[in-house]
Amino acid sequence: MHCQHVAEAARRIAEAHPEIDAQVAYVLGLLHDIGYRGGFKVPPVRHLLDGYYFLRDEGFDGAARVCLTHSFPAPIRSVDAFASAWDCAPEERRLVQDFLDGSEYTAYDRLIQLCDCLGEATGFCLIEKRLVDVALRHGFNAWTLEKWRAFLGLKREFDEAIGTSIYRLLPGVVENTFGFPPSE
Repeated sequence: MHCQHVAEAARRIAEAHPEIDAQVAYVLGLLHDIGYRGGFKVPPVRHLLDGYYFLRDEGFDGAARVCLTHSFPAPIRSVDAFASAWDCAPEERRLVQDFLDGSEYTAYDRLIQLCDCLGEATGFCLIEKRLVDVALRHGFNAWTLEKWRAFLGLKREFDEAIGTSIYRLLPGVVENTFGFPPSE
């Protein structure tokens, strides 16, 4: 359900954005966590690589890149920013770092980074709620505050691009964030 809400947030924001295709954004939102298709693992970093390898091997390089970039919001480009332990070989960690170093983030990368912080399994939420939830589940490190600032910067970027708050496009964000019953 998280991926469905990320995809729907991406579609809604893209529809209001002058340069982003809403259908592409929706599909990328659905696929960003495909590395979990075999089940959830702790620590969760493995899903980045599993999703990347799967989509790359299927010939979907554009979608594969989002599997790697969605956890490193612009301008964060360090594997050390992932708070959980790295549950992969050192050469795979290097592969991710090299990918981040050699890639220019696209509008789609930045959109999915943002939307990953807007969608919970239960619906849309304020970014701050999602960031705290992730920190409670996976921990935090010296990069956490900088990463949070980057996510909030993405919100400002997209607010400016669409001319309004992204939250205006996400039904139920207040109710889901604060646990109120849906409005009638």
